[in-house]
Amino acid sequence: MTSATPEAPVQAGEPAPASDQARKPARSRSVQPVLEKLFELYPHLFGAEFLPLKLGIFQELLASHPDQFDRDSLKAALGLHTRSTRYLQSVAAGNKRHDLQGVAVEDVAPEHVYLALLELFRRRQDRSREDLRPKLRAQLMAAFEASGLSRQDYLARVQTNDAQANTLLEEAFAERDEKLARQEALLRAFESSGKTPEEFADMYGMDKREVVTAIDRQRRL
Repeated sequence: MTSATPEAPVQAGEPAPASDQARKPARSRSVQPVLEKLFELYPHLFGAEFLPLKLGIFQELLASHPDQFDRDSLKAALGLHTRSTRYLQSVAAGNKRHDLQGVAVEDVAPEHVYLALLELFRRRQDRSREDLRPKLRAQLMAAFEASGLSRQDYLARVQTNDAQANTLLEEAFAERDEKLARQEALLRAFESSGKTPEEFADMYGMDKREVVTAIDRQRRL
């Protein structure tokens, strides 16, 4: 699976070249003063909590602080910041993009949420003996449902040339289809039973809350 990330100021989503990876420790040291200045100026964005940044904030920072930042060091600092695990976690959680004043101004694009989830999965899976794919599939479907897009439109926006990622997405949709089919069958059985949800759950030894939730969800669908 590629290590694409969605937020770098240049060539968003493109994996960093191997030579860039080799220079990462030196680059981290060189941009540290810039990151510290960003924290000092905007602790609500770069402090204890990392918030997704609005598109175009790089240009706004240059315009607002021409004497504080130069173009190359700010670009490198923002690239390091937006590739950090904490930042990607904020993107993957579906938080909105924020402007310099800390005001939520726009949604993160579904494809950026998707890429953040994949990158976080890759980093965690590299350090874990546990198979984290089931959790990723559940997260992908939650992100899909939160996007409000049709399945066709969502796939058109998020699918890439990464065959492994595409397979995981297909598996996630297959699991969702199977779950919806079970819920539809449950609703049909409930409606033909003439029972209340509680009576129906008791009759089949099922959890009452799960039955009520499944029935309500299927009716909404």
